[in-house]
Amino acid sequence: MSTRPATPADAPAIARIYNEGIADRVATFETRERTAAEVAERLRGPHPAVVVLNGAGTVVAFAWTSPYSAREAYATIGDHSVYVAREVRGQGHGEAALRALMDAARTAGLHKLTSRVFVENAASRRLHARCGFREVGIHHRHARLDGEWRDVVTVEVLLDGETQSI
Repeated sequence: MSTRPATPADAPAIARIYNEGIADRVATFETRERTAAEVAERLRGPHPAVVVLNGAGTVVAFAWTSPYSAREAYATIGDHSVYVAREVRGQGHGEAALRALMDAARTAGLHKLTSRVFVENAASRRLHARCGFREVGIHHRHARLDGEWRDVVTVEVLLDGETQSI
C-alpha cells in the first residue's frame, strides 16, 4: 500500500469509492452520486487530497479537505472526509489515507482538521481516535438522511503540535 497526492486523473476511481459511501448511507448526508467530472473539478482546487494505492497501483481509498468556513478567521481549518472502497474496508487503507491527509494538510499550512461522523459509525470513530483526533461533542438531530434525523459527533485534531485541552 502507498499514498500520494490525488490528481484529476484519479477522479473516476475516487467517484466510484465516494458513490459507494453515498449509497451505503453510513458516512455522509450526501444522496446524489458524483460524476468523475465533478470530482476532477474538485481535485483541481487548492485543498489537500490524497489517495491510497494497493499493491497493483489501484486507488482503493482517498481523503480530502474542504474549507471549514468562508470566514477568514477559519482559513487554517480544514473540514475533511475519508472514504475506502467496500472491498478493502477494515484493512488499514483508511488510516493510511487519513495520516497522509494530515501530513498534506500540515504542509499546506492548516493547523486543524475537523469533521462530523455519524455517531453509530464505530469504524470511523475508532479510525479518528487512532490518528489522534478527539471527539468534541455530539450534534443531536444534525440533519436528515432519507427522512430520518441523524446525530453526528464532531472530531478534531490539531496539526501544529500544540496540546489540545479538554
